[in-house]
Amino acid sequence: MASGLEKNVVVWNFERRGWTKTEGDDWNIFWANKTTIKNMFNPENGVRLVDGQYVNHFPNHYELTRKDLMVKNIKRYKKEMLSVATGSSSSSSSINATSDVISALGAPPSTEALDFLPTTYTLPADYSLFVEEFRRNPNVMWIMKPCSKAQGKGIFIINKLSQTKKWANQRWTNMPIKEGYVVSRYIENPLLVGGKKFDLRMSVLVLSYRPMQALVYREGFARFCNVKYSAAADDMDNPFMHLTNVAVQKNNEDYNSNHGGKWSVANLCLYVEATRGRGTGEKLLRDIHAVMLHALRAVQNVIINDPHCFECYGYDIIVDENLKPWLVEVNASPSLSTTTREDRNMKSRLLRDVLELAVAADAGPDQRRAVLPPPTLSATTGFMWLLNETAQLEADRLRADALRKNAKRASSAQWR
Repeated sequence: MASGLEKNVVVWNFERRGWTKTEGDDWNIFWANKTTIKNMFNPENGVRLVDGQYVNHFPNHYELTRKDLMVKNIKRYKKEMLSVATGSSSSSSSINATSDVISALGAPPSTEALDFLPTTYTLPADYSLFVEEFRRNPNVMWIMKPCSKAQGKGIFIINKLSQTKKWANQRWTNMPIKEGYVVSRYIENPLLVGGKKFDLRMSVLVLSYRPMQALVYREGFARFCNVKYSAAADDMDNPFMHLTNVAVQKNNEDYNSNHGGKWSVANLCLYVEATRGRGTGEKLLRDIHAVMLHALRAVQNVIINDPHCFECYGYDIIVDENLKPWLVEVNASPSLSTTTREDRNMKSRLLRDVLELAVAADAGPDQRRAVLPPPTLSATTGFMWLLNETAQLEADRLRADALRKNAKRASSAQWR
C-alpha cells in the first residue's frame, strides 16, 4: 500500500467518494490516458458510451493539446477574427461563427489581444518559412520542441541556422509525421523573480464546447528554474536556466524538495502588486484568462463535443517583463504526481472539484450532463467561470422575450 503522499490523487479522490473499481463494462467514470482515449473512440472498436458514463478527455482533444495542431488552430482563429473585425472576410460561415465569438467576448479583440502565441512554425512543413524569418532576424533565439512529447523531453534552444540544418539532416530521414517539431521565437525577456525564470501552470475545466462551459482553477502555481536567468549565447544549453519543467529541475543539485521550486499564483500576484503597483496582479490574471479563452475558442468548432466527455487542461503560460502573458502549450494530461505535501493537497483539491462539477451526481440513469443545467458553483470550490455560454444564451433568450412582450403591448395600446 502506498503512503499518503505517494498515493495517486485520482484514486484517493475516487475512494473518498466511496466509488469502487470495476473491470466490467458497467462503469460510471473512466479516468483514461491519451492512448486509451484514442483507442476508445476509434470507430473500428465500436465502443458506444451510455448515459451516466463519463470520460476525462474529448475524442480529439489533440486539436488543442498537440503543439503543431494548437498552432494551426490558433493561427486560423486569429486570421478569422481579424478578417471579420475589419470586414475583409468573404465567407458567410466564417462571419457567422466569428461574430458569435465576438458577441460572447463583448467586443472584437484587438490585434494585440490576439498576439498571445510567440511566432511559431511547424517543422518540417514550414521549414522554408522559418528559414526566411530566421534570416530576417538573425540575432534571435528560438526554442524547438517535439510536437507530442512532454516533461521537457527533446527540447533545445538555437541561435544559428546551422544548428537547425544539422538537426534537420539527422531527424528528417524517414521521419514519421507524428515526430515533427515546432520552433517558436524564444521569450528572451521573461519576468524574473530573484533573477530566475518561471512559468505558470494553470488548470481549465471544460464541461462542454458547444455551448462553451469552461472554468478556471484559482490555485495555479509558478514553476521556477534553479539557476539564475541569462540570455547569453554561452548559457543557451543550460536546461536548469531555461526549462521550468519539474521533471528537469528536480535533477539539479540545488533543487529544493520542500517547496519543489513552486509558488502559488496568489503569491506571485502579491509579488507583482508589490513590485509593479496596485492592480497589476489582478490585470495580469485577467489577461491570462483572456488567453485561455481565446485558445478554447480557436478549437470550439473543431472539438467533437461528446456529451459524455469533460477535460481538465493544464495551461503553460510565460509572463514577460512587460507583464504580457504568452501561451506556451496546453496539456491534455497535466501531471498529477506530487513532489511535496502542499503539491499533493492542491492537486487533491483540484480533482475533488473537477469531479464535483463534471460528474452529474444527482442525475438519473436516463440523463446526461449535457442536458442538465450548468453546475452551480459551491462556496468551497476552487473553480470560477471562464465562460458560461449556457447562462449567456438563456439571458439572451429572456431579454428577447421581454423585448417581444414590450413591443406587443406597445402595438396593442389604445388611445382616444
